[in-house]
Amino acid sequence: MKVTDKYLLSIVGPTAIGKTALSIQLANHFNTDIVSADSRQFFKEMSIGTATPSKEELAAAKHHFIHHKSITEDYNVGAFEKDAIKQIKTLHQSHDTVIMVGGSGLYVDAVTKGLDNFPEVDKSIRQQLNNQLEQEGLKALQRQLKQLDPISYNTITIDNPHRVIRALEICIGSGQPYSSFLNKDKNKRPFKTITIGLEAERPIIYDRINQRVIKMVEAGLVDEVKLLLPYKNLNSLKTVGYKEVFKYLEGEWSLEVAISEIQKNSRRFAKRQLTWFKKNPETFWFDYKTSLKDIIFKIESQF
Repeated sequence: MKVTDKYLLSIVGPTAIGKTALSIQLANHFNTDIVSADSRQFFKEMSIGTATPSKEELAAAKHHFIHHKSITEDYNVGAFEKDAIKQIKTLHQSHDTVIMVGGSGLYVDAVTKGLDNFPEVDKSIRQQLNNQLEQEGLKALQRQLKQLDPISYNTITIDNPHRVIRALEICIGSGQPYSSFLNKDKNKRPFKTITIGLEAERPIIYDRINQRVIKMVEAGLVDEVKLLLPYKNLNSLKTVGYKEVFKYLEGEWSLEVAISEIQKNSRRFAKRQLTWFKKNPETFWFDYKTSLKDIIFKIESQF
C-alpha cells in the first residue's frame, strides 16, 4: 500500500446477512474504526428493532454514528454525508483504511459517490403531500409521479412513500422532473472505495430474517416500542419493526400478526436492498459463508 493511498471499505448487503460481524473482523484485521451507514441505528432510543450492534460488538471495534442522535432531532442524509466525510477524513489521518457498514443504500451512496444537488423547495409542499398520503394513499401519489416524471416512477423505490414524496416535492417545487437533477457533477472523494457485498440464496436470507425478528421480540422489542408510543408520528419511527408493534399496542393487530408483518416487511426491505446494491457494478460479491481470509485477499489485491 502506498503511503498516500486512503481506502474506504464499504460493507453492504441485505439485512441479517452478517455485515456487522464481518465489519468488526475487518476492523480488527486493518486496526481501524467502523463508520455506520445504517440510518435506523443513528437513534439512541431504537436498539432492539434496529439490530444495533451489541455491547460486546461495540467494544470489539470503535464505532461511529451509532446512537449519536435522538428521534426528536431532525437528521437527514445530507447532514450525514457532511458528518461522515468529516469523520472519515479525520480517521484517515491515522489510518490508511476505514470500514463503513450499513444497509441504507442512499446513505452509503451519499458517502461513496456524493449526493445529487437539488433546488430548495417550499417546505409546505412536503406537508401537503404527507396529508395527501394520509387521505388518498400511496397509489395516488404514485400516479401523480408517473405523470410528472415517468423516469423517476420507473427507477426509484416506488413502494417507499418517503422516496415518492421526495421526488414529487422536487417536481412540484421546481417545475422540473426530479430525474433531471440526478447524476450531475458530484464531489470527488479523497479516498478509493472498495465495496464488499454479502449475499445468500433468497430462502436463506428470508429464514435469517424470520429468526432475527423472533429474537428481537424475545429480547424485548414490544417494551422498547411501548416507550416510543408518544412519538409514533415521527418519521424515524415509521419503519419496519416499530410501525407494526404500534398497531399491536393500539389493539389493531394481535402480537402474532404484528410479528408476521415485521417478518414480511423485513423480507421486502431485504429485496429492495439487494436491488439497490446490485446496481453497483464495482461491488465484489461474496456468499455470506465465505472465509474472512478469502475476503481479505480480494481486498488487499485492490490496494
